[in-house]
Amino acid sequence: MLKFFQDKIPKLDFIKAKKKPIAIKCVQVDEEFEVETMEGVMKGKPGDWLMVGVNGEVYCCDAAIFEKTYDLCKDEE
Repeated sequence: MLKFFQDKIPKLDFIKAKKKPIAIKCVQVDEEFEVETMEGVMKGKPGDWLMVGVNGEVYCCDAAIFEKTYDLCKDEE
């Protein structure tokens, strides 16, 4: 069985991929929160985002990661 580590990128032939531009539901939460996800309970900090994925799954996203990876949609999208 292969084993990969968080702090060590394996020497494999990686290719690039982009996320599809699929709009999801999200809301920024102003206080600490917990959300039950498919992987277990996640804790969110004030300013983190509560997300609803393409299959209806809920999870939280760190505010700094959200800023790097998401653009908010206009109302008509």
